[in-house]
Amino acid sequence: MATKSILQETQQIERAVSLIRLGARLQVLESETDLSYERLLKLYKEVAGRSPSKGQLPFSTDWFLTWQPNIHSSLFLNVHGYLSKTSDLDGIDIVIKAYKLYSEQISACGLEPQLSITRAWRLVKFVDNKMLQMTTCSCCGGHFVTEPYENARHFVCGLCRPPARAGKGASLGNIQMQ
Repeated sequence: MATKSILQETQQIERAVSLIRLGARLQVLESETDLSYERLLKLYKEVAGRSPSKGQLPFSTDWFLTWQPNIHSSLFLNVHGYLSKTSDLDGIDIVIKAYKLYSEQISACGLEPQLSITRAWRLVKFVDNKMLQMTTCSCCGGHFVTEPYENARHFVCGLCRPPARAGKGASLGNIQMQ
């Protein structure tokens, strides 16, 4: 019988608390920690002050490919990729750190993050499973989230070639077009 380490359990609880504070869904906590469902539920209620949201996690790659979400997703994934190469953190800890950096950068621009921690986590899973990839824009050289069969030679990102209705309307969609 394996013995439980108090330090390992404390790290698991700290990780879960970080995820809860960032707004992660309970399914993310279950997947990324070794804590029981009952403990996670109790911890969620204690930290968030409410019961966790119910329902399925986002399961489609389509959301990440639409114009504005693609820009936000690409920013997050570029930060995530950099941290993956330069840090010694575990996978979920890289997601947490990258998400915090993404949120700080978006907030510094006076915008609201479009990407939730749960979607960011799911995005990393999609890339790991080769359902999405990063492709270099042939115009600006930036790296953007695309489908795996995207023709990289002719790919132009949504910043270099925004859709026809981009920036039109009352909200301007969080991206200021100039």
